[in-house]
Amino acid sequence: MPMNILIADSDKEFISDIRRSWTLPDTELAFCDDKNNLMPLVKAAPIDLAFIEVPFLTLDNMDMVSYLKERKPGIEIFVLCDNKNWPGATSAINRGANSFIMKPATVEQLEDTTKKIQTLRQNKTTNQLMESQVLDSLLGDTPEMRKILKTAYKIAPTTSTVLITGESGSGKEFLANVIHRYSKRASDPFVAVNCGAIPENLVESELFGAKKGSYTGSTVDKKGLFESANGGTLFLDEVGELSAATQVKLLRFLQNHEIRRVGETEARYLDVRIIAATNRDLQAAMEEGIFREDLYYRLNTFHLSLPPLRERRPLIPTLVKYFILKYKETHGKDIHDVEPAAQYALAKYPYPGNIRELENIVEHAIVLSENGVIRLEDLPENVQEEAREKTVAIPHMKDGIGNEATEDSPNPSNTGLAISYADSTSRQPLQSTADSSDSPDEILSLEEMERRHILRALSVCNGNRTEVCKRLGISRATLWRKLKELKIQMDGEEA
Repeated sequence: MPMNILIADSDKEFISDIRRSWTLPDTELAFCDDKNNLMPLVKAAPIDLAFIEVPFLTLDNMDMVSYLKERKPGIEIFVLCDNKNWPGATSAINRGANSFIMKPATVEQLEDTTKKIQTLRQNKTTNQLMESQVLDSLLGDTPEMRKILKTAYKIAPTTSTVLITGESGSGKEFLANVIHRYSKRASDPFVAVNCGAIPENLVESELFGAKKGSYTGSTVDKKGLFESANGGTLFLDEVGELSAATQVKLLRFLQNHEIRRVGETEARYLDVRIIAATNRDLQAAMEEGIFREDLYYRLNTFHLSLPPLRERRPLIPTLVKYFILKYKETHGKDIHDVEPAAQYALAKYPYPGNIRELENIVEHAIVLSENGVIRLEDLPENVQEEAREKTVAIPHMKDGIGNEATEDSPNPSNTGLAISYADSTSRQPLQSTADSSDSPDEILSLEEMERRHILRALSVCNGNRTEVCKRLGISRATLWRKLKELKIQMDGEEA
């Protein structure tokens, strides 16, 4: 898809030179050498990249940088300036322009800049494709989460506000970050703030900034978080904790994209997308009169409700792997395995604190682990309780690499993790019942546990893949990929 480029400059000879000499492929150029013709052109033409001379930046007392940033999300703006008007260029950068190019500029300079922007965009697209499977896995491959992700990917490129609700620790900030990374603002800041963690007397100055001397201890002008997020995304976590006065200011920003620092009368225009989140019932808060109804409807353009982790249990093994990778180097531990009993306990625990609690549990276990293995005793005591005197069965069937498992009495209500073990207080070796040839000291890898779990599901469902997908909460494509990755061979299939 070609990049649409606007070049606005009063130097007709310069414009003519660009028309004649431009050689960069996959680009479409639009030119403007008369300030009075700029607005009709901007309104009519798609623009990805703009080179604009300083005098064109102010039109009928309107700031063209702010106008373009608001109406052309993701646009890159470079200011053309000379020694006389370069202060206007630096001012434009403060309002969201990328950088400036000193005149006289050459066609080669403009082409080089365009190439850099093209490369950045191509890399971003490639990275998004590579990240998509990881993001899907970290949020959970269940029908409900696939629906949420599908909506998130659709709304990401827009400037619409989003309200994310869910229990504390369920991944609201992570989902907000996904939306930001898939938006046209991905190269600009993602600023997250917990509204409930800021002292009430400092909320307005933290969010909107403050003028020097506007309150006790204010010795310099202070830029707020809204300004820090200019061009990008501001994530307002626990938005339901905002005071009535701050709610009014937030509503005003959502209506006209303007803020005023505490102690100032001058309005500042900002290009910031708002994603809000809360674990409170805002409908009930509105009925109680503690949350503004008009603000709620402004925030609730799109509503994503995240289910708790206990309703996304197939996600737990993936998250455990992710948090092991995240923390093992931090704590100087080379974790290569998780004991079956520990896996079972992690799968059964109800996680009232959701993903955040699981993260803390895994970090706790990594610190206490020995010899690169997370054991049941490395988990917090309340998590260990889930693993005591529990037994689950492995189905009797062969996989694609010839391993055979034994089957006890099937129990569809169990977690599917194929582990049998003694009470952790007995200090006896923990054993897998997967194969009579397993040694007492054998520790199954996470991949082996996943393979046996799928084998169990296939056995219980008599090989019905549709039923397996339904019971595991995954898509057919995911099941097919897992069968291939884990070398599980179905009857009638060639090895």
